[in-house]
Amino acid sequence: MAEMQVADKGKKGGKPAPKKLSTRVDLTPMVDLGFLLITFFMLTTSMLKPQTMEISVPSKDKVLEDEQNKVKASQAITILMGKEDKLYYYFGTQENGVDPEVIKTNYSSEGIRKMLFQKNFDVNKAVAELKKDQKKMSEVDYKNKLTELRSVKTAPVIMIKAADDANYKNLVDILDEMNINNIARYAIVDITPYDLGLMEKIDPAK
Repeated sequence: MAEMQVADKGKKGGKPAPKKLSTRVDLTPMVDLGFLLITFFMLTTSMLKPQTMEISVPSKDKVLEDEQNKVKASQAITILMGKEDKLYYYFGTQENGVDPEVIKTNYSSEGIRKMLFQKNFDVNKAVAELKKDQKKMSEVDYKNKLTELRSVKTAPVIMIKAADDANYKNLVDILDEMNINNIARYAIVDITPYDLGLMEKIDPAK
């Protein structure tokens, strides 16, 4: 048992001071408290995980221009974000001078999420099956397999474009939808006057 003893000394000269019992301070509870605090901080620190968002970076592999045009024509989806939480999307690109059909939607589960889920249905189904077997494999193997499933060539390619008067919350919401719908092939690019014109046709400025 840890303890501290303090002995009283007599006065110099004169009569000696009456004898008193020594004072004892038991430090055992303090030691227990110290270990409890150390254990608490160790556990809470290991449980805290950084809240980050995974963003796919461009591949270093060279892609031929013909392949890029092929992707744009068959799998491209362009998402346009406007002011006041307005949201639009269209498939493909302009062909033979004909503009693609622009569809107005919203950020709800029945809006943009439903469309993205349907367009990426095969990947979402494969990921759902993979999650059932997640406990049977290591974390590294699971992440590698997940990345492989999300990056298949048949998956849609999303172009995210925000107008100058769009807000950052809408951009974060769209990035969340990419993760929720297991879409790895997407890019944030500058909006063009052509895209602004398509938005203007749906919601003319007052």
